[in-house]
Amino acid sequence: MVIKPKIRGFICTNAHPVGCAEHVKEQIAYVKSQGEIANGPKNVLVIGASTGYGLASRITAAFASNAKTLGIFFEKEGTEGKTGSAGWYNSAAFHHEAEQQGLWAKSINGDAFSNEIKEKTIATIKAEMGKVDLIIYSLASPRRTDPTSGEVFSSTLKPIGQSVTTKNLNTSKRVIDSITVEAANEDEIANTVKVMGGEDWELWLNALKDADVLADNFKTTAYTYIGKELTWPIYGHATIGKAKEDLDRAVVAIKQATAHLKGEAYVSSLNAVVTQASSAIPIMPLYISALFKVMKADGTYEGTIEQIYGLFAENLFGATPRLDADGHLFQNYKELEDDVQSRIQIIWDSVDSDTIDELTDYVGYHNEFLRLFGFGIEHLDYDAEVDPVTPIAQMV
Repeated sequence: MVIKPKIRGFICTNAHPVGCAEHVKEQIAYVKSQGEIANGPKNVLVIGASTGYGLASRITAAFASNAKTLGIFFEKEGTEGKTGSAGWYNSAAFHHEAEQQGLWAKSINGDAFSNEIKEKTIATIKAEMGKVDLIIYSLASPRRTDPTSGEVFSSTLKPIGQSVTTKNLNTSKRVIDSITVEAANEDEIANTVKVMGGEDWELWLNALKDADVLADNFKTTAYTYIGKELTWPIYGHATIGKAKEDLDRAVVAIKQATAHLKGEAYVSSLNAVVTQASSAIPIMPLYISALFKVMKADGTYEGTIEQIYGLFAENLFGATPRLDADGHLFQNYKELEDDVQSRIQIIWDSVDSDTIDELTDYVGYHNEFLRLFGFGIEHLDYDAEVDPVTPIAQMV
């Protein structure tokens, strides 16, 4: 099968197995080039392990600390007539590279919100890992089925209090236009918190604690994006923001429940990067394109793998963690510097459809978007036939 990108709106509906594998290899090569992380984790559970920051976390744990990794994800395998999801191909590539290096790695494919997957995970940890000393929570899902009631909750990307009209980069038409997003009602806010907040993270830690598979002095973190004034109307001070605030509530609950183990729980504040999730959020494609322009000019640009390696080396396992005012592990401090934000604001205020390429790095943004799905890798021949069926032997 010859596979070319099929882009619809802010999503790509197919993926290239060889391109995804090359993207994973690039991230592994970066981690190896940075060296081993002293006092790193040894037995790691990554919930949401197949794309973005979760995948980068698994790569960093494995290839910078030689850790055993158990990855949880919900992805689609390819068939003879249809490609699988990018996350499936990423995970297949990770497993291949881990096996080449003699690293233990297994994965579970299913709904991480369910009790069934939690039980399967715990059984695997007991049988093959003993206890876990790092739990990464990096789920991004538009909906969640409550494991007790069976009720399905859907999240929304809306402001709170009043509607917002803002400048927008329409990636389908490649023009600058405006978008109006209506304010969320109370049910929409509550449902978004239910899907994207800290409840499931807390349920996971309680289940692991009750099963006695948490190591003494374990660490756990969930990921968030805080942003500043430009992104607050639709991100920070919006339904997503309310869900992210609930992560702070979960931190307190997890610490209390696991006090006897002297565990550490954190929310980690990370850079705005191109992910499947961020591409769907109004404001973010234009903001990230401007951010890339400024930070690449300064030589401070960091992608997903650079952020996560830095988080592990400097904060999670560093001697003196950097915390923000709210107690989050503060990895996106370079992005949030006043000078950086003021220059992004200048670009935001002046850019129009004719100056996208001059004032922003939309080309870089779009290429990062393509690479999420295995496309845009310079040295690959995308006219070559490839097999869309890529099994993962190490599935539980």
